[in-house]
Amino acid sequence: MCLIAGATVFFRHHRSVTPSTTGARSYAPDFSLPQLSGQQLALSSFRGKVVLLDFWATWCEPCREEIPHFVDLQNLYRNQGLQIIGVSMDDGPEPVRDFYQQFKMNYPVVMCTGKVAESYGGVLGLPVAFLIGREGRIYFKHIGATELSVLEQEITTLVHGNDGQANAH
Repeated sequence: MCLIAGATVFFRHHRSVTPSTTGARSYAPDFSLPQLSGQQLALSSFRGKVVLLDFWATWCEPCREEIPHFVDLQNLYRNQGLQIIGVSMDDGPEPVRDFYQQFKMNYPVVMCTGKVAESYGGVLGLPVAFLIGREGRIYFKHIGATELSVLEQEITTLVHGNDGQANAH
């Protein structure tokens, strides 16, 4: 946890964006993880939607700053096919439940496992967000807090179908 906390401080001011600009976009690794309610959530059940997959934790200050914006984005783009999914890196669900209510989160939150974090390239700093197109391919990866305008531009491109699907094989 100390490594993640240290990396969080580093990445707070060193944001990395990895756009996938070729037709060889990789598929987002599927998972089935428990939601705060205890029900399982499978990423594959959101195929056909644009997914913003956000790895975060309650103790992560940049995460705390981003989540109100994610609530707004979910409200704004839900009817256009956006689904945000929070992937909590907390040790247990108790602080996450309180946080969820306090921040009036309007999208599902699941509890991460080491295996899932590793399947996404390892989560060494928080937050880490992936934008996944309707067909399940990763289009953008953001490490560290991301400007709302950047996310909104990428989301708009993907929800309106201008995601280069014809070039993705």
